[in-house]
Amino acid sequence: MSADPKTRKEALYESVKAAVLTLELPPGSDLDETALSEEFSLSRTPLREVFRNLAGEGYLDLRENRGARVSEMSHKTLRDFFLAAPMIYGAVMRLAAVNRTAAQIDALQAAQDGFRAALRSGSGKDRALANNRFHEVTGEMADNIYLLPSFQRLLIDHARISMTFYRPLGDDMARNVSEAAAQHDDVIAAIQARDEAACGQLAIDHWNLSRGQIELFVMPAGLDMPLGALPSSRTA
Repeated sequence: MSADPKTRKEALYESVKAAVLTLELPPGSDLDETALSEEFSLSRTPLREVFRNLAGEGYLDLRENRGARVSEMSHKTLRDFFLAAPMIYGAVMRLAAVNRTAAQIDALQAAQDGFRAALRSGSGKDRALANNRFHEVTGEMADNIYLLPSFQRLLIDHARISMTFYRPLGDDMARNVSEAAAQHDDVIAAIQARDEAACGQLAIDHWNLSRGQIELFVMPAGLDMPLGALPSSRTA
């Protein structure tokens, strides 16, 4: 590990962030401060500074005298997720078209290249992280201090839910992610053209594409199990 404390803090930040997004650290799990301090050669003060930053972005919850734990995914958070996602995605896409810079367009294209590479040969973790990075860049493009925190929190749960359907790429899922990649290309073109209306529609289309898979995570199909014969009725 590098002797530069700043570099070690950045490495810790990226490691915990990725572990949360990919469910390596499950929702509600406690972080092992001692193990992380040893792994990244950080004392408790800089370690907790990183935790505070991650908590401010929605990855962790900090509890008095009980340490840090990964943010929960409760019934309420999932309900709020479904209510807010279409509105927030739409607002971010529209603002991205208005405020984007040429450098950010390059960053978005690089994120898309990474997503396509992950689809070809990456793991479920690689796909989820690459997709998350693509949308992170659109949030940076939107450049709105009120909207960005909500969008970042939304992306955390979207990535965690996505981990359940990025792993097995069967025929249906392969078609789904292939269409998602094509929509990413359309998003880049619309943002580059500063086409707000197209960006708003693409946000809706992109959300609808993943919504069905997300609903399967929230409401899985019932198990098809034989219940056995009903007990025979007896008369007195």
